[in-house]
Amino acid sequence: MSPFFLHAEVPWTELGDGIRRKIVGHTPELMSVLVQFDKGAIGTPHAHDAHDQIAYVVAGSFEATVAGVKRVLHVGDAFVAPRLHEHGVIALEAGSTLLDQFSPRREDYL
Repeated sequence: MSPFFLHAEVPWTELGDGIRRKIVGHTPELMSVLVQFDKGAIGTPHAHDAHDQIAYVVAGSFEATVAGVKRVLHVGDAFVAPRLHEHGVIALEAGSTLLDQFSPRREDYL
């Protein structure tokens, strides 16, 4: 993997249901991923057995739920979902985008 991420040169990977992602970079212990949502697209609630996650809002807004607590998040806001804590989002605007950080990296994304 290159030590540089050039947004214009990396295509989005379509995940379906109005969600797409780009892997920004990774090491064995850390991964950064941009995840973009159409308005109303749902990041289905789930929990990770082996990964801590921080999701930072870089565009748009989301209704986020972490461990049963709901908040509306805007650009510059974030949530932390330690492993085993259920979390999910609903995009409130077209193009809403998260920068997800995972530790360790998500091997299933590679």
